[in-house]
Amino acid sequence: MAEPNARLIQTLIEARQRHCFPPDVRASAPEFIEKVLALLFPHFSQRLDCSAVGVRSEVATVEAVLTRVLDTLAPRYPASRDIPQRFMDALPEIYGWLRQDADAIFEADPAARSVDEVILTYPGFYAIAIYRLAHALHEFGFPLLPRLLTELAHQRTGVDIHPGATIGRRFVIDHGTGVVIGETTVIGDRVNIYQGVTLGALQVQKNLADKKRHPTIEDDVVIYANATILGGDTVVGRGSVIAGNAFITQSIPPESMVTRRSEVRARQGKTEFDELEYHI
Repeated sequence: MAEPNARLIQTLIEARQRHCFPPDVRASAPEFIEKVLALLFPHFSQRLDCSAVGVRSEVATVEAVLTRVLDTLAPRYPASRDIPQRFMDALPEIYGWLRQDADAIFEADPAARSVDEVILTYPGFYAIAIYRLAHALHEFGFPLLPRLLTELAHQRTGVDIHPGATIGRRFVIDHGTGVVIGETTVIGDRVNIYQGVTLGALQVQKNLADKKRHPTIEDDVVIYANATILGGDTVVGRGSVIAGNAFITQSIPPESMVTRRSEVRARQGKTEFDELEYHI
């Protein structure tokens, strides 16, 4: 008598033998991020230990978790053995950048009562913190864990930042839900963006994987809710303000104000949306 579900079982066995990952790979992302955020910010700690012994123990724990993940993934994603130490060496600078991000979010939001409130409760800060940690690992040539980390942030906040994006200091994401920042995006210093903003690609063909597909946002730009900016050649000049719902596929000069006209006209029974205009 034939074994029930024999074909399914054999198919799954073969698939698992070809594509098997260690069972704890996905679990490694939340474990790592909880440890490293608790190390950097007491706001994320379950038990605060201010002694030198306690801090040294937490530092050693973060490095040990990262080393274990590296060892787990090594057969399929070989990486340099010095990544854990390089990451730990980078943490003071990452921490400094994150404190600047938190300060900038506090200063940009009249509803924020303290920087501690920003760190504890703001999804934009949480997503930026995970991005900055993931970006460091991405730069060290350790690809899978950074993607797991930023996808964790995406699930928890609705903010989707590719770890390969380049983002400057004092970065602000307000509200955050629906923000998408693509892999080759370059963002300067003191940039503020709001919910629903997409910094994406004009084309998504696989053969463009090694090309710059996403826009460049220069210093001191503000991008309001649900604006979409596409294309690797698109540059939003420094000091510009992009209004909500703008759709941009060409470069914008510095110090521009990009808006949509208020009128919406009916033409032959169809709605005709207004064109973008910008003022320098």
